[in-house]
Amino acid sequence: MQSNNIKNSEIIKFYKKNQTQRLDIVRSFANLNDLEIQKLKQFNSLNFTCANRMIENVISIMPLPLGIATNFKINNIDYLIPMAIEEPSVIAAASSAAKIARKSGGFIASSTESLMIGQIQLTNVKDLSFAINQIEKNKKEILNQVNQCDSILISLNGGAKAIKYRIINTKKQTMLIIHLIVDVKDAMGANIVNTMVEKISPFLEKLTNSVSILKIISNLPVYRIAKSKAVWKKELISEKIIQRILDSYQLALHDPFRCATHNKGIMNGIDALAIATGNDFRAIEAGAHAFACLTNKYQPLTKYYLDENQNLVGEIEMPITAATIGGITQTHETAKICLKILNVKTSKELAQIMASLGLAQNFAALRALVTDGIQKNHMKLHSKNIAIAAGASEENVDAISNMMCKQNNISISNAKELIENYANK
Repeated sequence: MQSNNIKNSEIIKFYKKNQTQRLDIVRSFANLNDLEIQKLKQFNSLNFTCANRMIENVISIMPLPLGIATNFKINNIDYLIPMAIEEPSVIAAASSAAKIARKSGGFIASSTESLMIGQIQLTNVKDLSFAINQIEKNKKEILNQVNQCDSILISLNGGAKAIKYRIINTKKQTMLIIHLIVDVKDAMGANIVNTMVEKISPFLEKLTNSVSILKIISNLPVYRIAKSKAVWKKELISEKIIQRILDSYQLALHDPFRCATHNKGIMNGIDALAIATGNDFRAIEAGAHAFACLTNKYQPLTKYYLDENQNLVGEIEMPITAATIGGITQTHETAKICLKILNVKTSKELAQIMASLGLAQNFAALRALVTDGIQKNHMKLHSKNIAIAAGASEENVDAISNMMCKQNNISISNAKELIENYANK
């Protein structure tokens, strides 16, 4: 057990501890109370009443395992990172990558202000020059009008900050697209941004003598960027593996088929944390992949190179719409507990953690790919799922899993044969 004053995410063999032992460690680390621990033990903290408020036509819930990634040090702060995911090996891989990165000081991360873009599509523009001139002349009035939508946001020094525009030429017509730039602070921002663009659209129609069609937030938040960087020492992973990782990175850099899988590995970690904290992982995914295409060529969200000592350096840069308020972050009991475990103060800090986790996940995947291959450890961890799918009981699932691993034959057919043999003993 660790002191509440000295937090250390480097926990020896966390995966070997039982649920009570793991929760005791998390309780101490995050200062959780008895009620919060009880909710985590129950595995059903989302009841029907709460779920029925979130979406329509509720019949039940679809739970995911919630695990903890250990060893993370980000900007010299230790974190235990909650991850909700069904895929084996992801959490173990991230924890392993973070453990190696700790030897070089961990992750150094940063993030920009929480600026989101609200788009207004103006069509049937009679005079483009006149319309643009009207927008320029009335910027102050436009901002004043939209900032009446949320007095609390304005009191926090948030709100609409700027107006930009883009000209889009189509086969049918030339459209004027207005971008309202809004500082949403610690929220994801969809509700307030959508409210603002819908409110101002009639005024813009009259101002520019046009017709507004779409009025909605963009999920490509190019002004809301998170970055992270880590160094993996050559003594800990070998120069041979480093060179192989660099070669694999080059493939992602030049081949979209590989790059899609490269970026998917990054999102394994980021999505899992987003889900655990009640964030919109679909918006983060959309922004990530659109950002990867901004150069008109699909590119990796990470990059790798050697430092002056021939150590491997990894960097990530991507938009992340992480939120610590709004949505279900404050209403879903487990999401609230996960945010407490992280002890994040702002959405910017949460974005930095997500970026660091994504970088760790990517490094771990590349390292596995260039050594034993992605399947060895993944299938070893997946073997219990295979055993259950083949019909193993709670009493013999571990034995069947272990036998498949020893035989290096992890498959449904082999599991069924082992179960039959096990039953006939």
